[in-house]
Amino acid sequence: MSPANLWQLPGDDPYQLNRLADELATRESTGQNNDLDVHDLPAFVPLSHDNAFLADLDFKVEEFLLSRSNNSLPELRSELREYLSQLKEELVKLINDDYEAFISLSTDLKDEGDRLVRIQSPLADLKLQILQSRTELQAIQNAIREKLEKRAVLREEKVLESALLHLLLKLSDSVTRLETLLLITPPDNESSGITDVKTMSPLSHLDTSDENMESRLVVSHYFIILHVKYALNRSRGNRAKHLGRVAAEYVQLSYHSSKARAENCKFVDQLQWRIDRIHSTISSDLDHVFAAALIALTEGKGDGKVAEMEKTKLLSDVMECLRTYDILGLWRDAEDVLRKEVVRAFVKKTIYPGALSAPHSPIVPHTPFPVSKVTSFPSSVPLPPRTPYTPFTALISTRQNSSFSMQPMSTSPFLFLLEDDDEPLARLYNQVLRFVERDLSRIMSIAEMVSIKSVSTSRAEKELGSPSPSTEYISHEFEIMANVIWEEIGRTMIDELGGIIFASGRPNEFRKHYELSQAFIRSLEYLAPSVHSIRAMRAHPIYIAFEQRWQLPVYFQIRWKEIVGSLEESLSVARIDPMTSQDTMAFATSQANAVWVAITACWSAEVFIADLCHKFWRLTLQILSRYKTWLDQNISKHEATLKLSTADKNPSSPSQTRAPTPVQAHESSAETMVVDDATLRQNVALMVDIKALRTHLLTLWREEISMMLPEMSDDEAASGANAQEALHTSLSNLTSLIAPLSNEIVSILTRRCCDALLPVRSIPSQFRAMSNKRTPTEPSYFVASILRPLKLFFGVGVGDGVGVPLEKDYIQPYSTEIFDNVAQRYIYYLAAMKKTEESLRRLKKGKKTTFSLFGSSNAGKDDDCRDEERIRIQMILDVDAFGRDGESLGVVLQNCEAYDTLRDMVQVLEGKTL
Repeated sequence: MSPANLWQLPGDDPYQLNRLADELATRESTGQNNDLDVHDLPAFVPLSHDNAFLADLDFKVEEFLLSRSNNSLPELRSELREYLSQLKEELVKLINDDYEAFISLSTDLKDEGDRLVRIQSPLADLKLQILQSRTELQAIQNAIREKLEKRAVLREEKVLESALLHLLLKLSDSVTRLETLLLITPPDNESSGITDVKTMSPLSHLDTSDENMESRLVVSHYFIILHVKYALNRSRGNRAKHLGRVAAEYVQLSYHSSKARAENCKFVDQLQWRIDRIHSTISSDLDHVFAAALIALTEGKGDGKVAEMEKTKLLSDVMECLRTYDILGLWRDAEDVLRKEVVRAFVKKTIYPGALSAPHSPIVPHTPFPVSKVTSFPSSVPLPPRTPYTPFTALISTRQNSSFSMQPMSTSPFLFLLEDDDEPLARLYNQVLRFVERDLSRIMSIAEMVSIKSVSTSRAEKELGSPSPSTEYISHEFEIMANVIWEEIGRTMIDELGGIIFASGRPNEFRKHYELSQAFIRSLEYLAPSVHSIRAMRAHPIYIAFEQRWQLPVYFQIRWKEIVGSLEESLSVARIDPMTSQDTMAFATSQANAVWVAITACWSAEVFIADLCHKFWRLTLQILSRYKTWLDQNISKHEATLKLSTADKNPSSPSQTRAPTPVQAHESSAETMVVDDATLRQNVALMVDIKALRTHLLTLWREEISMMLPEMSDDEAASGANAQEALHTSLSNLTSLIAPLSNEIVSILTRRCCDALLPVRSIPSQFRAMSNKRTPTEPSYFVASILRPLKLFFGVGVGDGVGVPLEKDYIQPYSTEIFDNVAQRYIYYLAAMKKTEESLRRLKKGKKTTFSLFGSSNAGKDDDCRDEERIRIQMILDVDAFGRDGESLGVVLQNCEAYDTLRDMVQVLEGKTL
């Protein structure tokens, strides 16, 4: 611990107990004795020249005072005074010691100027001599360096020329060896190569006339010829391996010739014709061996099937040939041989103009569920029964369907055939698939294996991204699927059968051909050896041309005319005529049914094509918009017709300025009843259609459409182009018509119920005119008929009604609203009766006992009092019966303020409740 820490006392630990405890624990752990502990005490250091604070050029008073914090200010002042006196003494002593030397300085420097001038005079000559010597030394150094560089260049040229000479000798040996291996007739002068080396080489400064070198070359050529003849005798049994060794030697020859050509050696140009002859000979021999192996491998079937050992040997030969092709870079030559010897013959025999109409003898029984043929439907007939669209339904796996047996050579588990029931194109595609799987799948696998093992750098570059159709590239590997199989099959399909399978004038057949062709392509891709092969096939020009031949826009236009024509024919009828149906979710009008059939036709398996999904989706939204427009036009026409008929039946008179009474406004005639019935039927039908269409369309979206539409990109999602939101927007526009239709229904039913309430005004006169006056015990006859229009509308108690399809969703809200409106009308009638009775009371002279339903009478005859009581009891019975009738329809009386007011109005008598 430092002395400063010993003198510092923390405020939170004035006795330093924590420090003492730590020190005690440290001593106990280390086993030290208290006597061995050494504490550093502050030591007094006097001021001196060695003090860092005083020697510093930038003297800092604060730091100096902090360093002397152990001294008091008087002590520090005394110490500084002592140090100042010490400095003064040292200064005086220093002046006294050097004073004599300072005084004699001027005497010592006398005549020193002349001496310096004498010393300076020979320095110029000395400098000139030094520069001259330096120049001579630099020239000598440059000459030596130049000679050394020339020697290094000569040494390097000698090494290079020697290496080039040995390279030319190797080149000559390789040419001779390859000609012998390939049984090519050598030139007349066997030693011409040696002579050419000596005469044609630009290495004129080398001594190439050395006899030892020439003799060594002749001996080397002799041993090469012997070795090659021995190798030929051994390799006759396996020509493919022999050609592989020749190819390896030729690759080495090509490497040596390229290096020699880079040195502008004319000897390579003299040997080029021999190198070209070697290359053509290797290529022709390799094509012959590869073709023979392919023919033996693909045509050795049935009774003449090769043995298993022979088949293994043939596959080994094919692999050797492909490996040799890959070494030589002759990938396209191998593909040409495979195309000419195997694929083209099968394609010509299988795909021809009459292939789809040729008779076919089925080798397997038909399935018990044949696919029904769909005929093209005109616009005047309804659309065919809808089948949900399922992509790639034409594919069946040979592992799951035992109807199609694999050929004996079939080893691929990825063969997926097409359902060929009564479909010539599917049978044709299945023949092609079986052929590819049987004869070409192994060859493709071997070629892919060879390409993977090869040291081709272009493969790594192409694997970084899929080939673009618009980008031309040179492939440096085997692409049998693209350049052999698909190129031959696709070109033949376009040339021979293009007029049949691409004909869009017959949309049903066109869709079948398109679906089968796409399924065939998917099945063919299953047989591809790698993903790269599939990418290469899709980037092939024949594949692009094949896809472009499908006139999908023309097909969509034909389907658009069929669907829209049938729909417009149904919507051309302006009259809304509901159909009779017991299904509450069925459509009530033929127009709505036509709309639903048109929408489902867009997404049915008989019409839908996946590449046109965006067009069919737009057509679906357009159909909804067209139906909305049709509803707006017909609803407005119906309202205009109603207004016109009302104006004709109730013509207004210029002299009639007083508004009709509410009672007169609700009186209905027979013509009004007919018009109201038609309006109810129309509104109910439209509401049922809108709700059913919304329900069915959301189900169709959830189960089918949402899975058929492609996923949105990030840009489309950011721009808000959401298909589901577009559908909900269209349905919201359609369902917005339900509210006005519903309000019109409520208005008609309310008016009819209020018409049944008219007899309530005659209750007082009826009771006064009765001869048999007894206390009423039952409600009036008209009470049961007040809500009868509502019951008849929903079919309550009768089993049939206009609004039965809406009963589940609308009976409770309709009943509540209509009940509240009728109760308000009931209150209005009772208030009118009260005013009438008050008027009669004022007219009766000398009589003070008049009927007062809501007031009190202090005098009157007993008969009048009993009549008032009977009338009041009857009204209470009527109101209670009216409330019970409303409860039977789902009305909650506790929530109806108008009904509470009505009950209070008929029960209050002189401020008391009966």
